[in-house]
Amino acid sequence: MAMTTAQVTSPSGWVRARNSAWLVLALIMFDSATIDLRAECPVPATGGDILAAHLDRSVEPGQDFFEYANGGWLGRNPIPAAESGWGIGNLVEEELYLKLRTINEQAAQAHAPAGSDAQKIGDFWTTAMDEAKADRMGITPLATELALIDSIQTVPEAITVSFALRPVGMEAFCDISVSQDEKQSDAMAVHLTQGGLGLPDRDFYFNPDKGIAEIRTEYVAHLARMLVLLGRPVAEAQTAAGKVMKFETALAKASRKLEELRDPEKNYHKLTPSSLTARQTPLFDWDQRLVAMGLHPNVVIVGQPEFFRAMNQLLAKTPVPVLKDYLRLQLVEDYAEYLGRAWVDEDFAFTGAVLAGQQEQRPRWKRVLDAQGEAMGMVLGKRFVQAYFPPQAKQRYTALVEAIRTAYRERIDRLDWMSEATKEKAREKLAKVTAKVGYPDHWKDYSALVVGTNSYCENMLNSARWEFHDMISKYGKPVDRTEWEMTPQTYNAYYEPANNEIVLPAAMFTVPGKRDAELDDALVYGYAAASTIGHEITHGFDDEGRQFDPVGNLKDWWTPQDAARFQKRTQVLVEQFNAYEPLPGMHINGRASLGENLADYGGVLLGLEAFKKTEQYRKGEKIGGFTPLQRFFLGYAYSWMYQERVESLRNHLLSDVHAPAKWRVNGPLANVPEFHEAFGVKPGQGMWRAPADIVNVW
Repeated sequence: MAMTTAQVTSPSGWVRARNSAWLVLALIMFDSATIDLRAECPVPATGGDILAAHLDRSVEPGQDFFEYANGGWLGRNPIPAAESGWGIGNLVEEELYLKLRTINEQAAQAHAPAGSDAQKIGDFWTTAMDEAKADRMGITPLATELALIDSIQTVPEAITVSFALRPVGMEAFCDISVSQDEKQSDAMAVHLTQGGLGLPDRDFYFNPDKGIAEIRTEYVAHLARMLVLLGRPVAEAQTAAGKVMKFETALAKASRKLEELRDPEKNYHKLTPSSLTARQTPLFDWDQRLVAMGLHPNVVIVGQPEFFRAMNQLLAKTPVPVLKDYLRLQLVEDYAEYLGRAWVDEDFAFTGAVLAGQQEQRPRWKRVLDAQGEAMGMVLGKRFVQAYFPPQAKQRYTALVEAIRTAYRERIDRLDWMSEATKEKAREKLAKVTAKVGYPDHWKDYSALVVGTNSYCENMLNSARWEFHDMISKYGKPVDRTEWEMTPQTYNAYYEPANNEIVLPAAMFTVPGKRDAELDDALVYGYAAASTIGHEITHGFDDEGRQFDPVGNLKDWWTPQDAARFQKRTQVLVEQFNAYEPLPGMHINGRASLGENLADYGGVLLGLEAFKKTEQYRKGEKIGGFTPLQRFFLGYAYSWMYQERVESLRNHLLSDVHAPAKWRVNGPLANVPEFHEAFGVKPGQGMWRAPADIVNVW
C-alpha cells in the first residue's frame, strides 16, 4: 500500500498494500460460506491448485501475464451489480464479513454490562440495522449541527462554526490534524493542509475527459438534491448547488496536484500560528482557533501555504449564504449513509453509482460492518483475533518478515550504483524497521466511547467526537509508537515513515477458501512475501520513504551522487508507467504512482530472493504443471486478481497513487529477468523489455 501519511484507502475494500497468504491459516475454519466461495471458482483436475484453475490459456504469458494468470477466473466471475469491482480482495472480504457478522450477532444477544466491549458492539449493530428507526428520525440526529450552521450571519462566524463542527469529523475549508512532526518524529505537531473538496481529488474539477465532465455535472445535480432533502425548493437548490460548486472549484484551483503532494520536504513549512494569520490568513486568528480546540502550539506545520492564502481570499469574497450551503452539504455528505432511506439512496446515487459504477447498493449489513470498522474497529478487532488469528499465525508471518529483511540487506550489499557510505545508512534503516504483525500487543482504551441505541447517526457522531478528542489528547504527550492505524480485520497494510514501521493486519494474510497447510511456499512467497511484506519494506526506500532516517525523521542521509543516481533510475519507472493507457486518453500518472510502483517492483525482487532459499525452489518439482519459479510469479499475479468498472477505473486514475491492478502485475514483472526466463518472454511481446530498458534500482 502507501505510506500512512499519504493515504490508506479501501473503497468497499480495495486499494491495498498487498495481501498475503495465511490468515486462512486461522481464518478458514469456516462455514457454508467457504464452500460457496470455492464453488464460485471451480477447480479443474489439478489437485485443487487455485493457480492453475484461474488461468486463461488462450493468452500468452509473455503477452499479458495478468490476463494469462487471472483471466479464467475473471471471465467466470463478472462484477456483481452491488460492487464497483470484483476480485481477490472481495473474496477475502466476503469471508471477513461473515466472521464479523457472527461476532456482532452474538454480542447483540449477550445483554452485556453497560460500557463493556460486547455492549458497544451489540448496541451498535442492533441500532444500525434498524432501518425503520432511521427512516422515522430523518435528519433529526443532525439538528444541532444544522442549527449552528443556520445561525451564521458573517464570514468570521462561518469560520467559527467550521471549527465547532470539527469534533464531528467535518473538515471544511482545510484539514487540521495532530500527528508526528516529520522532522522530529518523537514529538507530536499540529498539521494544517489543503482540503475541503467534495470530489475525490482536485483534478476532478478540471480534467477535460468527457467522463469526468459528466461527473462534474452529476455532482452539481447531487448537491441540489441534497439541498432539496434539507427542505429547499428545487429551483433554489439547483442555483445554490451551482454556487457551491464554483466555491469548491476555486478551492481546487488553489490545491496542489496529487504528484506534488508526494514530496515531503516541499510540503513541510513551520510557522507560528500568529505568522500564519498575518501572512496568509488574516480572517483566521490561528492562536485563538487552536486554543479553542484544546491546542496551544508554538508552531504549526503548514503543508501548502499558497493554498491557505488563496482560501482566505476566497472566503473574503464569498457570500455568506454560499458558505452556509457549503457547510450544510459538507455535513450531510459525511453522514447521509447513516440517516433514513432517502438520504442513503441519494448518497449512493452519486458516490456509488456515478463515481464507482455500482448498479445497486450493497446489503445493509455489509454497509453497517464497514461503518462499524470506522467507528470502533479496534473494539471489534480484539474479538476478531481471539476467534480467528492464533499466536502461531503471528509467529509465522513475523518469521517471513525477517526472511524479507535478510533478502533486502543482501541486495543492498550487491548494489553497484550506491556508495558504501549510503549503503551503511540503508542497512541501519533496514535493521530498525519495526514489523507489527497481526494485531497490537497493547489494545487501545475505548472506555470513553459512548455507544447507545438512540440512533445509528448518533453513534457515528459519538465515534467522530471520540476520535477527535483522542487525536487532540496526543498533543504534548510522548509519541506512542505502539499504536496501529489499521484494525486487525482490515484487508490492507501500510508503511509509516515517522515510525519506520510496517503494519501487517491479520486479515491481510488470507487466501480465500484455503488453509495454510494447502499452500505451497511458491504461492505464499509470491502472494504474501512479495506483494505485501516486501512491498511495505520497500516503501521505506521509495522516492518518498527514502527521505526519512532510521528513527523516522525527514532528514537527508544520501550522498548527493547516490541521490542523483536513484532519481535517474526511478525516472525509467515513471516513463514506463506514463506510457500505460488503461482507458482511451487516460494514462497512469507515473510520477504520482512512483512510490507504489517502486514498492511493487522491490517487493517482487525481495520475495523472489527470499523464495530462492526455500526447499521447494531448490527441489524444482512441478505443481499443477508449473515450476516453483513459475508458481511464484503466478502467486504474485493472483494477489492482484481484480477487475473494476469503467467509472471506478476513471476515478482510480485521477485520485489514487496506486496503479490499477493489471499494471501492478505486468509493470513490475516486465522488469524482472527471472520472469522473462520462467515464461520464455520474447522480444515483441507485451511483457518484453529490452535489457537496456529494464528498471534497475534494487
